[in-house]
Amino acid sequence: MTEIPRTPQGFVPPSRFAVPGRIAVSNRAAATWQHATVLEIRRETPAVSTFRLKVPEWQGHLPGQHLMLRLTAEDGYVAQRHYSIASAPDGSGEIELTLDHVPGGEVSGHLHTVARVGDTVEVRGPLSGFFAWPGDRPALLLGAGSGVVPLMSMVRHHRAAGLDLPLRLVVSARTRQDLIYAAEYAEETTAVLTRTEGRLNAAHLAPFLGAEGQPEGGWEAYVCGSNGFAEHASRLLVAGGQPVDRIRIERFG
Repeated sequence: MTEIPRTPQGFVPPSRFAVPGRIAVSNRAAATWQHATVLEIRRETPAVSTFRLKVPEWQGHLPGQHLMLRLTAEDGYVAQRHYSIASAPDGSGEIELTLDHVPGGEVSGHLHTVARVGDTVEVRGPLSGFFAWPGDRPALLLGAGSGVVPLMSMVRHHRAAGLDLPLRLVVSARTRQDLIYAAEYAEETTAVLTRTEGRLNAAHLAPFLGAEGQPEGGWEAYVCGSNGFAEHASRLLVAGGQPVDRIRIERFG
């Protein structure tokens, strides 16, 4: 087994760029289903919970990557969904997924209402290198609702590894009660509560864009959320001067 490199600041996952802007993904790891045990279920908001899983053969991930989770019923029926990884890479073989309880959702519904600590599910991954952030460049993160999940993996990695690169998170939610990970946010985070402040707008992003807001070399921007949010946020970035080829978007719905 390949030894996982570490630094005095903490775990730093290995990374390799296959082509500019895209990180190589191990096809073998991504194609192999593994059994994962539910270690903990933690409520984040009334509609969102975090599930901590133990995956004994987990090969590690980069912040921003996701996995496939599969459930198989006693009658053989199979349901599977993609979920972003919320935890920072730490070499422990444990990962966290944070899921909305989607009305009528087969997988999220089961996990929220049926799953218990000690249950087993199947996972494969990590998947996708496009949205991954290995911590090698300044990052401006924009997320709405559960779109903050892969971005929080980046924030947690930034802290755990003691990185000194600039990182800023702008997260949008209807109310503070709907704000996932609210207790974890610190000075790097700007929360936009749309019920009282209105929709994310140029003024929210102005401190990070333009000549005064940009770090040396500029930002790599990561946008995650619904289709509507992704389109709106990316247009605000472009209008504020962020290069189009340095905006990475992951959307759902």
